[in-house]
Amino acid sequence: MSDDRQLSTRRGHVGDLVTGRAAPPAVPGRTMPLRTELVRQLQRRRTQVAFALVVAMPIILWAAFSLGDDEPGARGPSLVDLASGSAANFAVFTLFASASFLLVVLVALFFGDTVASEASWSSLRYLLAVPVPRARLLRQKAVVAGVLSMAALLLLPVASLVVGAIAYGTGDLVSPIGESLPFWSAAGRVMLGALYVTVQLSWVAGLALLLSVSTDAPLGAVGGAVMASIVSQIIDQIEDLGIIRDFLPTHYGDAWSALLATDVDWSDMTYGTFSAVCYATAFLGLAAWRFRTKDITS
Repeated sequence: MSDDRQLSTRRGHVGDLVTGRAAPPAVPGRTMPLRTELVRQLQRRRTQVAFALVVAMPIILWAAFSLGDDEPGARGPSLVDLASGSAANFAVFTLFASASFLLVVLVALFFGDTVASEASWSSLRYLLAVPVPRARLLRQKAVVAGVLSMAALLLLPVASLVVGAIAYGTGDLVSPIGESLPFWSAAGRVMLGALYVTVQLSWVAGLALLLSVSTDAPLGAVGGAVMASIVSQIIDQIEDLGIIRDFLPTHYGDAWSALLATDVDWSDMTYGTFSAVCYATAFLGLAAWRFRTKDITS
């Protein structure tokens, strides 16, 4: 009777109870593989909606241009006037129109929802009991969120170039100052601009992850990161602040526009990359410290 009771408390399969074999111990370093987490996130409705919105954005803008007025502005052609000139111009406009809000929301969504959603579902403590080390759990989720964010941000210019090529052809990129680039060179510049935006928004990713490990409300984490970006953009419009504006995380958000020139000035993009990486490193470090010391009750 005592032997049966001892066998019945062992972890493992039913067959192990019969043969008396104990289940192999869990290896914390092999728990929660990236592929499993990636598949799990791809199956979520919010991920599917986010990618669908990215693909739909160029189509929505194309429909808006088709219904709008084709007359150029009185002060000469602007970026909006040039958007329907070629696929490259259309992709540039789409990236400009999306970078300051839509792409911020996407990055904040993927990073802000990643840990807070587990807490809101009361599944976080069970993940840690597998056992998944806290540092590994946060790293795996951050890596997957980064992959999804980069995929969404790079998918936008690709979809814009495809829609623009169908609607407006593959002519040269013409900038508002009159310089032009051939299509394939312009397409490369657009993709490089999207890559810069991805790096520049890393500060949003870090802040959203910090908020995600600090709250059980995913909406609060996502909304907090988006709100911080909006406030920074508003403050950046106050010219009286002078050099203080240079330290705002959004100050160099549009620095990639230098790629539209024949001779590229890399200085602002270099400053923007350095600023974003510094902010992201600080926020990610705080997120790791906060998650390591936090009481997990949900």
